[in-house]
Parts: sequence; C-alpha cells; structure tokens
Amino acid sequence: MYMRRSRIREERAADGTGGTGDIAGSGGTADPEGAGRDRSEDTAELRTTPPAGTVPPQRGPDDTEQHLAEASSQTSPSQAPDTSSSPPSPPGTRRSRRARPPKKRWPRILAWTAGSLAFVIAAVAVAGWLYIRHLDGNLTKEDLYLGEGEMEGSQPNAAGQTPINILLLGTDSRDGAANQDLGGAVDLAGGPQRADTQILLHVAADRSNATLISIPRDTQVTIPTCIDSDTGEEYPEMESESINLSLSHGGPGCTVATWHELTDIPIDHFMMVDFAGVVEMADAVGGVPVCVEDNVRDPDSGLELTAGDHVVEGEQALQWLRTRHGFEDGSDIGRTKAQQMYLSNMVTQLQNGTSLTDPGQLMNLAEAATNALTVDHGLGGVTRLYDLGEDLRQVPSDRINMVTMPWLRDPENPEVTVIPDPVKAEQLFSLVREDIPIDEQGADEGAGEGGGQESGPDGGQESGGAGDPGGAEEPTPEATADPAEQIAVAVRNGTGYDGAAPVDSRASVITDELHRMGFASAFTDVTPAAEATTTVLYPENTGDDTARANAEAVATALGLPGSAVRASDTVLQPTLVIGADWLDGTSYPEQEDGGGEGSGGGGGGGSPVDPDDIISGDSSEKCMAVNPFYTW
Repeated sequence: MYMRRSRIREERAADGTGGTGDIAGSGGTADPEGAGRDRSEDTAELRTTPPAGTVPPQRGPDDTEQHLAEASSQTSPSQAPDTSSSPPSPPGTRRSRRARPPKKRWPRILAWTAGSLAFVIAAVAVAGWLYIRHLDGNLTKEDLYLGEGEMEGSQPNAAGQTPINILLLGTDSRDGAANQDLGGAVDLAGGPQRADTQILLHVAADRSNATLISIPRDTQVTIPTCIDSDTGEEYPEMESESINLSLSHGGPGCTVATWHELTDIPIDHFMMVDFAGVVEMADAVGGVPVCVEDNVRDPDSGLELTAGDHVVEGEQALQWLRTRHGFEDGSDIGRTKAQQMYLSNMVTQLQNGTSLTDPGQLMNLAEAATNALTVDHGLGGVTRLYDLGEDLRQVPSDRINMVTMPWLRDPENPEVTVIPDPVKAEQLFSLVREDIPIDEQGADEGAGEGGGQESGPDGGQESGGAGDPGGAEEPTPEATADPAEQIAVAVRNGTGYDGAAPVDSRASVITDELHRMGFASAFTDVTPAAEATTTVLYPENTGDDTARANAEAVATALGLPGSAVRASDTVLQPTLVIGADWLDGTSYPEQEDGGGEGSGGGGGGGSPVDPDDIISGDSSEKCMAVNPFYTW
C-alpha cells in the first residue's frame, strides 16, 4: 500500500496535477474543480477509489493488517525506507514497525527464584508433616476409662478456665529385651503388669500452680469393675487390693477408674512409661539432678552414690526410681519421695535447659518421649502433647508442688500395706476438686475460681487477668442465697464409710438441728451414701449460682469448711452428706491438726499436708534421707 501511494504521487507530479486532481477512468482526465479541494480529501479518494474497470477486493481491518505485514516482510533491508531522519508521517498513515528491544533477564531469574523457594518451603512442610506422622506412629494409645458408666472431664470455672488432671504411671513390665535387662526377673515377662509408680498431676485452671499427688504402690483401695476394651473380659470389683494391681485389670484405663473411684476427681488423660522409657527420657534431657544426705548403696536396685549432688541418667536414673530400701525407713514411702524429687527436678530441667530450644536435643527428646509413652487417645498426637507442654511451661517452677497422699498403716497388715487416711486424704482430694493450691504463696481459695489469665478454647491461656492490670475484668458479683426457710436441703447418712456400719438415725438428728437453725424445708434423704468427710453437694451446670450459694449457707450454718461444698451431677438440690468425721453430736467437731502416720499433718490450720512434706520446684536444697542400714 505504501509503495502504491508513492507511485501515484509520482504520476501526479509528472502530469502537473500537483496532487490536487482526481483519477477518472483510464485516461486520467483532470477534474476542473479539484484545485479547490482539501488535500486530505484527495488522499481519502486515493485510498478508497479503485481504477475504472476493476473490482476492488473486499478487505476488513484484519486483512489490511495482514497485507501490511506481508508487504513489510517482502521489503528487503535495502529497500526499507529510512525513517531515522525523515519527518513524522502525516496523519492517516502508518509508521513502519521498529525492532523490539531485547528482553530483560531479571524477571525470569526472579520467577525461577520464587518458584524454587516455594518448592523448598513446600518440601520442608511435607517433611515436617511426615515427621509428625512418624512421631504420632511411635505413640501407643489405649482407652482412657474402663470403668462402668462414663466419667466426665474437668469443667471450666466461672472465668472459662479449665484445669487439667493427668495420671502419670510407671510400669514394671518385663516385656521386651530392654525391659528384661533393666528390670531383671525375666520370669515375669508376659505376665500381668503392675503400676508401681502412680502420680496424679493437677494443673490449675489459671496455670498459676500445679499439684502432684503420689500414692504408695501398696495402698489398699477398691478397684472397681473394669472391662477390657480389646478382649471384652470383665474384671469384677475388688474391695481391698493393692492399687498397683489395677493395671492388670484391662490396662491403664482401669487404673484411671480406680483413681476416680478413690478421689472423685475427673481424670482427663494418662501417660504411662516402662523401664526402657525412663532410661531413654533421662538420656534425652541430659540427665536429672538428684541429691542424697549420705552415701547410699542399695544392692536390690544397684544404686550406689556418694553424699551430695549427682546427675543421674540412663540405667542409673532407673536405679534411683526403683530404690526402696536405701531411702528413709526402707519402705515404699521413701521410694515415693525419691520419685517426686526426680520428677520435680526433671520438670525444672526441661523448663530451664536447652532441650526445648535446641533443635537437635528437641528431636532426640521427641523421639525418646514418643517411643517411651503410652497415652490415651485424647493425647494420641504430637501436636496435642506439644500443646500440653506449652500449658505446663506456664506454671512457675516454684509453684509445682509434690506431696504423698496422707495414709495410715493397714490394720490388716500394718507392716506391709497402708490405707488412705479417711480424713486427711479426702481433704487433699477436695482441694484438687476445688482447684485450690496446696501451698500458701499468696494464692487464696478464690484462685481456683477466677483470676489469672484467660483461657482459650482448648484451655490454653491468653493475656489478661489478675497478673495483667490492663486486661483485668470486673469480678462477677457473687450470688445471694435464698432465705434459710426456703432452702430445701436433703440430709443423707454417709457415716458408713469404708465398710463401717452407719450410725443409726444420724441424718434425722442433723435434720432436726437444721430445723432449729431456721432451715424449715430440710428433710431426711434415705439415699444410701458413704463419705469419709461431711460434704454439702449442689447441682452442677444449672447456670444458676444460687444453688452453690444455698449450699454454702448450709455449710456456714453447720460450721463446715468451705472445701466441704462441692458440685455434683447426682443431686437436684443442696444435699448434706454426713461423713465418717461427724459420728455424733449436732456441732461439727473441730478437726485436729495433724493426722495419721503418713499424712504429715500438723500446722497450717488443719491443712491435710504438712508444708515440710511438700517438695516444690524450688526445693533443690533438699536431699533424700538415707536408710542407715544402706550406707557405707
């Protein structure tokens, strides 16, 4: 097209039209009126009027573009017009296309880099996911509860914070070569397992403190009916049996049921470890510090240490945990205290050491822990164990308190077995149920009801609360009790505890006393009951705090401690259960300080535990007493 227009201009110049004439037919006769027309009109006619006698081709816009492209491609470099110094093309014409500049390389480099980085991130994520799956596969999972009926979990307090109760178990299993080498007694391999170490870990709802309660393995308790979930075998109830045998009644779920029967504390999870697991865990954390007052040598466990501080790991850690005769009076009580020291120092080691921050040590610990542990299905995942660990890390080490359950010598076999102290043990269990700390470090009885940090959906903590003035909320107003004459309190006779015969007409006597005090609606309830200590129950989950206020009013009128008031899902109104601690009279007897031989009672205004018997995370200065017959 460009060449055809140039040729037409040359022909006009040759015949003298000066570019103002028009082409008509084959002779090219000049238009006499053409001189006065605008040049742009001439150009338009040249662009649109074909020669006479020809049929113009029909082209659309795409055809024109294709024609220009073909013409351009047929023009050799030498024939191409020089536009470097030519004036701008007139309106209505097209410039020839310029050559494209070379593409820059950095966008492609950036794209490749971003793609590679995304691949690496995806690969790491997949590897991490596979590793978590691997660790999950290491864990052994079993059912949490094998007792009859159902066991409810821990309930949140008024601030929405939920405590955690975990049963920690150590077994004497000889299954596997490693356990046989460490535990000896190869003939026991394949036989019933026993849970020689049993510790209940209670983590406060506001994560401000933790309480660990150990129980001697030879404590005589009621082992409830349990059903093995794998075989369907039913194990009948045993009224008086060593608690360590509960593990052989279907597994750890029966030990959980036994603790629930004994304490009325909801157990949320369990964690169980065998001999080999103890060794692996001790090695993974780099050893656990312990201390003895004198040289000790116990030929039964193999432990031999000089007086002072030591770091035990591997097989020596297992020897420490199994030593019975070498500590204190040579009974199982001394071993229990040694286990408490070990566990307390191990927790401190984890909180203050590098195992949780050094990737290599953390992986070793993760491998050791998951290989060593048997857990309930609720903890059957590494992420859940990690979340639990984060909850535990919030507890200050000096508020981790360990204590042995108050006990008495068993009248049936006083030299070998023990029984729970019916008064002091129940008081301790009541503190746990009410989420009240056993220490006195500025934590009042209301700690379990509110302050501290706010809980997330899974019980984890968020900022705010008592320790954060900026996030503190106004306390919820306390509910007001109904007038005494309107409180319909049921009175039950629970004095027949632990097989003892109930006191005749005990409920009627106290009902009459309540009438005298103004509780005109009180009545005697003949529902069978048995309690070590007197309690006032109120219906839980009613959404109305008046029920609790009414129960507290009854307790106050009778002179009962605040710990006697408990929520229950088995009552419909305030219910007074008279326990074995109130066998006669109409005035609740003043509880003596102190208790049985193992209660450590005394001081603390009737506290179930002697403060000197509490092993805390800051008790590093305490050393284990050594049996004088096992020193050198």
